[in-house]
Amino acid sequence: MKNFTWSLIAILCTMLVLTSCGNDAAVREKAAESVEAQRPPSDQAAPALPTAPTNTPTVTGSVAHYICPNNCEGSGGPAQGNCPVCGTAYLHNQAYHNQSTPTTTTTTVTPPTPPPADASPAQNAAGVYHYVCSNGCAGGAGAAGNCATCGSALTHNSAYHN
Repeated sequence: MKNFTWSLIAILCTMLVLTSCGNDAAVREKAAESVEAQRPPSDQAAPALPTAPTNTPTVTGSVAHYICPNNCEGSGGPAQGNCPVCGTAYLHNQAYHNQSTPTTTTTTVTPPTPPPADASPAQNAAGVYHYVCSNGCAGGAGAAGNCATCGSALTHNSAYHN
């Protein structure tokens, strides 16, 4: 009787699995059409992404650091010297320091700093850790940091140097 019951249950489960997944061609066709409708045609180019407008600062005027006292045309410069037009020595122009300068930011990428070459190992020859957990957890580390087990700060172990 037990075998008959288990056989009947197995047959019913098999029939349930086979009949629940109907083999309907119309359902498969409808699913394929919905997938194709969502896919963009391959002969069309992908739309171009909008580009962000670039803001370039424009210089409305510039003031020379050193100027000719006679205000000669084309004179003035970044360093002390003589006017090429009249030969008079340039004078310092205070307006050069008073002008507003455009604020530009530069991004400097700093490469990661490699660990020092003379870093001490985590354990000495006797197996004593340089830094140990302040809560007494097993293990330790070669540099100050946090305990890998409980997360508390590691403390220096003076026995490491003995």
